[in-house]
Amino acid sequence: MQSFILNKMTQTIYMAYSYKGSISFGLVYIPVTLHSAVKDNSIGFNMIDKKTMSRVKYKKTCADCDGREVRQEDIVKGFEYEDGKYVIFENKDFDKLKSKKDKNITIEKFVKLSEVDPIYFDKPYYVVPTGAEKAFAVLLAAMEQEDKAAVAKTVLGTKETLILIRARGGQMMLNTLFFEEEITANPAKEVKEQGSEAELKMAKALIEGMSGKFNPSDYKDEYRRKVQEAIERKIAGKEIISPKEGGSGKMIDLMEALTKSLELAQKPKPTKRTATKKTAERKKA
Repeated sequence: MQSFILNKMTQTIYMAYSYKGSISFGLVYIPVTLHSAVKDNSIGFNMIDKKTMSRVKYKKTCADCDGREVRQEDIVKGFEYEDGKYVIFENKDFDKLKSKKDKNITIEKFVKLSEVDPIYFDKPYYVVPTGAEKAFAVLLAAMEQEDKAAVAKTVLGTKETLILIRARGGQMMLNTLFFEEEITANPAKEVKEQGSEAELKMAKALIEGMSGKFNPSDYKDEYRRKVQEAIERKIAGKEIISPKEGGSGKMIDLMEALTKSLELAQKPKPTKRTATKKTAERKKA
């Protein structure tokens, strides 16, 4: 049962590639495919009618056809230019608008990666050459040695997309980027409060005490594990147990909070002996 649950929660549809085209680098064309570098690891829940315990399904219906269901093959894109009046666009219409440049990933500029604010990053992909591998290797090595990333543009589907191509550990990575007009203004008001020199010094000490190298493997999706355990408890007919929360939740003086936080940061972290011991006990059993 447990393996079945895990399989249900980790089901993901993988595509061979998300894009097939070429990277244009001056007069050099490198045919490539893009493969998604991330997967959806969320646990899927179905919508259920609580009275009948039946799946809730959604139908695509025609608004002016007395609720008649419309088949997927009969659905087209329409732009409403006047109230109730539409012009229809089919895939071939969008393709006619694409120039050769639009169909390729055209590099327009090389920049330092540090100059690109992470707020612009959208989806990551692996770039895999399907030909011209020598040109691919030269471009990859040149970017890595010069510590530069490439800004490019292409049309993906029906949308022009800003792109950043970068070298990472001998691999070529690609991120789609948001355009500047897609980034919204920060709604936060200007902060006029300033801390004291002592508070600032303590905050810097806390940052120093909590500093270290970023290791992605150190971080796990703990909430997903809790949901998984809750599903197993529900199947077994058991109640979900809320975790005990530590701390009083009361506001304390900033300096006091910084001091206590620094003390906690300086305490040695507990070893994983308990977990190892439990594992050994399970094996003996």
